[in-house]
Amino acid sequence: MAKSLKAKTVSGFLYKMMERVGALGVNFAVSVILARLLLPGEYGLVALSVVLISILDVFVTHGFGNSLIADKHSDDVDFSTCFYFGLALSWVVYVGVFFAAPACAVFFKDPLIVPVLRVLALRIPIAAVNSVQHAFVSKHMMFRKFFISTSIGTVLSGILAVAMAYRGWGVWALVAQYLGNVVCDTVCLWIIVGWRPIRAFSLRRLGKIYDYGWKILVVGLIDTVYGRLRSLVIAREFTPGDLAYYNNGNHFPRFSMSILEPTINSVLFPALSQCSDDQKTMRDITRRMIGLGTYLVFPVMIGLIAVAKPLVLVLLTEKWLPSVVFLQIGCLAYMLRPLQFINTCVIKASGRSGLLLKLDILKKGLGLLVLFGSVRYGVTGVALSAVAVNLFSTLVNIAPNRTILAYGYGAQFWDIAKSAFLALAMGAGMFALSFVRLPPLAVLCLQCAFGAAFYAAGSVATRNEHFAYALDMLRNRMKRKQP
Repeated sequence: MAKSLKAKTVSGFLYKMMERVGALGVNFAVSVILARLLLPGEYGLVALSVVLISILDVFVTHGFGNSLIADKHSDDVDFSTCFYFGLALSWVVYVGVFFAAPACAVFFKDPLIVPVLRVLALRIPIAAVNSVQHAFVSKHMMFRKFFISTSIGTVLSGILAVAMAYRGWGVWALVAQYLGNVVCDTVCLWIIVGWRPIRAFSLRRLGKIYDYGWKILVVGLIDTVYGRLRSLVIAREFTPGDLAYYNNGNHFPRFSMSILEPTINSVLFPALSQCSDDQKTMRDITRRMIGLGTYLVFPVMIGLIAVAKPLVLVLLTEKWLPSVVFLQIGCLAYMLRPLQFINTCVIKASGRSGLLLKLDILKKGLGLLVLFGSVRYGVTGVALSAVAVNLFSTLVNIAPNRTILAYGYGAQFWDIAKSAFLALAMGAGMFALSFVRLPPLAVLCLQCAFGAAFYAAGSVATRNEHFAYALDMLRNRMKRKQP
């Protein structure tokens, strides 16, 4: 059973990865088109509104869905109870946003925030439905249906946003993309996945869900507020243009992690929950996912650092060149992110949500001190503070798993060392090529071709087990698809 679960977990990871690459690839292409059509100030306004909505979104999307996944015996009554409670809570939050919007406009000194925030906040009740659907999909590992649903939503909302941008709708094109995506995603999941709430609501079940979920909710709230706080500080202390440069620079590494992180979390958390009483199986699955995750992340982040300038020139045009430094700093900050969230998954799956909350308070407490101390050094100082804090957070997250899994610092860093050295060698070669005197597009293509070839050849030469394992899984999947 343990062997089957490990195979199913990695197989699900690879399929989910392909789903995220496809869906987010379309979304990324749309974002690039919009960046070329719109001004940095317009981007900054919507970015600020999205930050505020994302924080409030946590109240209906975090915690309770995780409770449904973690409980091996959750049924339709549990799912329906969570659905009705989340929907009611979401409308309470929306009403609060509606009436608080003018105060936000005064605080951030931009009256246009009022209508943008009120429209974007409609995402909150829609997300309440969507979060239970996602929990159902993750618990039953229905990743193929999830792929279809998210792809449809991304494509339709992208077409709408680009059409509106060409017609001169400005900030409302970005609003349409953000809101239209979750609407289409929710409707498609409703049709394709087929889950429906039943006419049942249990206060006793809600109490059980709440008992586990409130701690995860608080962790999610702390994590989201802290993660978005840099954008809020930049919006308040600097200009909308600065916020746009910072966010668009971070968009590239964040895009890469938005493929990997939800992929691993949606597959790893339910898998670890099923074997939470078997330390060896949990450790084997965790090691495999850490190795595979970092094998994929290291070359992407180091490669992005090397190609940052020609990439921005080619995709976003010269007006976005100030984003280059934020792109490179963002890659450094995200480098060890797989170790952070994979170790968090282990703590959640072992049922220690209280410990997770304590660790988050520790990490975010130090993070706040570093963040507010960095404001005096400008936007670049604010961005660099994330690098130091992410390194500290990684060390904190690993600490409990020395006991839970008998898998501590030495073992984890040894498991990622080979991929790290190979990626650094690849990055050095790519950076050297940036000095070739060719047009930006030619330099970018040359760097990317060299990086891909070097990393693949190096993986074969060093007999990297994660490269071989990924190829085996892909071959097996292709064989199963053949008639």
